[in-house]
Amino acid sequence: MNYLTAVHTDIGIRKKTNQDSALIMEAESDIGNVLLTVICDGMGGLDKGEVASSAVIRAFSQWFKNELPRILTLEDPKDRIFSSWEKISFSCNGSISRYGKSMGVSMGTTLAAVLFVKNNYYIINIGDSRAYCISDNVYQLTKDQSYVQREMDMGRMTYEEAMRSPQRNVLLQCVGASDIIEPDFFSGQFGPGQVFMLCSDGFRHVINEAELYNNLNPSVLVNEQVMKDRAYYLTELNKSRMERDNITVILVKTV
Repeated sequence: MNYLTAVHTDIGIRKKTNQDSALIMEAESDIGNVLLTVICDGMGGLDKGEVASSAVIRAFSQWFKNELPRILTLEDPKDRIFSSWEKISFSCNGSISRYGKSMGVSMGTTLAAVLFVKNNYYIINIGDSRAYCISDNVYQLTKDQSYVQREMDMGRMTYEEAMRSPQRNVLLQCVGASDIIEPDFFSGQFGPGQVFMLCSDGFRHVINEAELYNNLNPSVLVNEQVMKDRAYYLTELNKSRMERDNITVILVKTV
């Protein structure tokens, strides 16, 4: 499988620094091209959220270069991929927490990563950054680890109430600011002509799924320049609607 990719990030209209971090890494292997995409949305006092998000990005970059080649020799690499990602998450959680305490600040980051191997995808999620698949519709592949998601799951809040809630940005856990983290893992299969999107929450608060589909469906994203243009357009649309957070999106089209 081959991939078209694009990434766009923006500081937004209110914050002084961009605390989001993103990663796209691709490599050839004996079983075809493999692609890793990661988005981390950092948060913390004294603008230390960018330190937390970039630390997790570095850890996944090193994993891709140093550990993944050996994992790909396995007939079924799923369990090894997920167990190694869990170790990375736990390690980063401890190191970021210790650094934050040494600086006298609380800091952390969300984590959403998607690995594409042959016709399989593997996902880890902590927090409320998201992964989507866009084909004949828009499909959310991850589930937010957030207060409003829990309230909806418990039947105590409707979707509309969650979108208006002043607590919609409250996370149940994130890397670096939680004593214990429990990553969610997802996997599935894909074929050519599908679009995958990773985004920080700033990219999706004021954009509805119909707008995502109309701008990002496979028939629209014919090449990487169009992908970059659509990512930029939707980012500017977010800003025009007064989205206050940092905004980051990664797009992948399978070909």
